[in-house]
This record gives sequence, C-alpha cells and structure tokens, in this order.
Amino acid sequence: MIQLTNIDFGYSKKRLLFENLTLELTCGHIYGLLGKNGAGKTTLLKLISGLRFISSGSALVLTENPALRKPKMLQELSFLPEMLYTPALKLKEFVKAYSPFYPNFDHQQFQELLRTFEILNLDEKIDRLSFGQKKKVMIAFSLACNTKILIMDEPTNALDIPSKAIFRKIMASVATENRIVIISTHQVRDLHSLIDAIIILDSGKIILNESAETITKKLAFEVIEDVENDTTVLYEEDNVRGKLVVHENIHQKETKLDIELLFNAVILNKEKVQNIFNPKK
Repeated sequence: MIQLTNIDFGYSKKRLLFENLTLELTCGHIYGLLGKNGAGKTTLLKLISGLRFISSGSALVLTENPALRKPKMLQELSFLPEMLYTPALKLKEFVKAYSPFYPNFDHQQFQELLRTFEILNLDEKIDRLSFGQKKKVMIAFSLACNTKILIMDEPTNALDIPSKAIFRKIMASVATENRIVIISTHQVRDLHSLIDAIIILDSGKIILNESAETITKKLAFEVIEDVENDTTVLYEEDNVRGKLVVHENIHQKETKLDIELLFNAVILNKEKVQNIFNPKK
C-alpha cells in the first residue's frame, strides 16, 4: 500500500537526505520507525503524506502519487505530527469542522476515546489545553478517522505514565489487517509491546526493515556474565544483573526482543547486522 522506489530527496540541490531509497510497507503491521536526530524520520513521514515532494524516483500511497494530495488518498491517511497546530475552537466545533474530510469518522468512537483519556468537556477550547491534553485529543481524533494509513510522529511525547498505558491499550485494539500504522519515536520502551515490525534509518538510509519475528530468529537478546571471546556479540552494556547483550542467534534460542538494545546494535554494527539478515552470496 506504500511503495517508495529509488527516491531522492534533499532540502538543497547540493546535499541529498535520501538517495536511491526504496521502502515497501504493507497492511496488518504496526511499524516502528527509529533513528537518531536528523536521520530523516519526520521527512520520510512527510514524503509519504505528500507534505514534501521527492526529487526523483517513484512514490505510491494507496496507488496514488502522494505529492498530488488527491482527496481519494487523503481521506484514507491520518497524520499526527509531533508539533501540533490546534485552532481556537471548542472540541465539538473542531470535530464538526474537520470530521467530514474522513468518510469513516466515528463520532461515538471519538467521544469514547476522549472519555478514556479523561477529557469530558466538549465545550473546552483546544488551544487552551495543556500540550499533553492536546495530544490526547489529536490521538483520539486520528484514531476515530478510521483511515487505512495512520502515521504518528512521537505520539507519546507529553503523555504522563497512565496515559501512555492507555495509549498502548487503545493502539492494540485498533490495529487491523486492513491498516498500516507507522509510529516514529525515540520512546521505544513506551511502545515495546505494540510494534511488530521495525525500520531503522541512519543518515538517510534504511539499515534495517524487518518484522519482530524475523529479528528474534536472527538475533538473541540476553543477560550474561561475561562476553569475552564471544565473536557473535554485536552490542553489550552493563546492567545490575550482568551484561545485556545482542548477538547472532546461532543456537536458535527464543529470546524477547529489546528494541533499545537492537537499535544500538544496528547503529554500531551496520555491516555485520545487515550481513546477518541479508547474507552476501
């Protein structure tokens, strides 16, 4: 449903952020988009949404060129940015103004989500809410749009601990086989139980794009006492229980994915990790 093929993009002609980048995303997954600051995460989301335009290559979102921003595509794509613009409207006025753009918008679902987030006054103006409360409103609105593509950029920023737990519960309930969800985040521990496929960007390149199931088949995440002479170790860090390590899963152990450890391992050992997932012939 989302296909980027050999795309180039840069904020200046002299320096490209993405060069010959290819990415395909399919329904039925919650993708975690990870990367250091400046890696290109938000830009990639904007290219998919048609808010930025590729220089060359091919981009298709729901069979449409996203740069054309046709209503047929936009009504099936909901994008929650990290930085929110909230008009000086009451909640009920906001919904009345913007929900008609989304044919599958569910007003009852929206109100139920607000109640779950403990936002009860629909006569309150959005711009007067705290940033955390604004985030809850916009999360509820994005989900109630019931679009085929749901994109969220740092959705858990500004949420308190109880609200993050509510967010995880809600997201688990809305993930369907007919929807693509992309969540860009630095708060990987907030979303650990949700993400079932991981994309890691580094310096404008996709250095990992795999399902959680494939990752745990190829890599093991363990606590061990000593890593001396273990050539399979890709990353290690000290812990009160010993050493947290990521290493090649040559013994086919069943271990639990740790996204934070995975990210560090991939960033520090790009070539080794890529060779594990795509062995050179």
